[in-house]
Amino acid sequence: MVILSVILAGCGTAASSKAKLVEGKVNVVTSFYPLYEFTKAIGGEYVNAINLVPAGVEPHDWSPKSRDIKNMTQAQVFVYQGAGFEGWVKDFLGSLSPDSTLKVVEASNGANLIKTSENKEEFDPHAWLSPLNAVKMANNIKTALISADPAHKAAFEQNYANYAAKLTDLDARYKKELGQTSKKEIAVSHQAFAYLCRDYGLTQLSIMGLSPDAEPTAQDLKNMNEYIKAHNLKYIFFEELVSDKLAKTLAKDAKVDTMVLNPLEGLTEAQVNAGEDYISIMDKNLKNLVTALQ
Repeated sequence: MVILSVILAGCGTAASSKAKLVEGKVNVVTSFYPLYEFTKAIGGEYVNAINLVPAGVEPHDWSPKSRDIKNMTQAQVFVYQGAGFEGWVKDFLGSLSPDSTLKVVEASNGANLIKTSENKEEFDPHAWLSPLNAVKMANNIKTALISADPAHKAAFEQNYANYAAKLTDLDARYKKELGQTSKKEIAVSHQAFAYLCRDYGLTQLSIMGLSPDAEPTAQDLKNMNEYIKAHNLKYIFFEELVSDKLAKTLAKDAKVDTMVLNPLEGLTEAQVNAGEDYISIMDKNLKNLVTALQ
């Protein structure tokens, strides 16, 4: 029996415009990059992972095209981040026919989520930037794969155990290295790092809010300048999928440098071609954080 299961994920190698369901494998469509990465690691040879958001595209305001929706509706499993990250998911789920057999999995379900300061009823969706939350999210994906393809349960369990160990090791590296830095404050362009800050004792001040395209006010920029001076910071962190113009302008005014801190919402084409992944990018983030916090 051919199993078709779809999970949603951001950027990656199998972009939505070229995605094809493959006979004889569990077809997994993911709503953004980390879910795609976790799915590939757990599914191995039994899964065909499809990443909805093309490489180099920022996923916050992305929405599926007709081909994407066709792939999703022809699948057995749909996995998305949740916690308010994908604004289009509610409409998609509402459009499914009553006799749809699609299994829907919210990857962030059960993760240790942070409520936003602006609205205590809403959550910060960037939960994947905590490696320990990533373990939980990967476990939710593993459960979905086993449900879709129980014949390969043992392989999925083993692949998950191997990947969870890598995430646990990543967490240990972060704890060790960030525990030794003298500074604990970071200046960022996008308020994406609350989970990373919570887990490792850091504090972030951002130019933009939870969405990277939010427009900062003059007061926001003034606050950032004062924060940089008060904490004697040497860097403002920016991300590759969003314009760095504002961060560089502010850095010039504050007489500091800029450096990348990747929120892992997607990979650039160059990163995909270089074989980068969640673990390697998180290690680069750690190296840059240690440099900035010395």
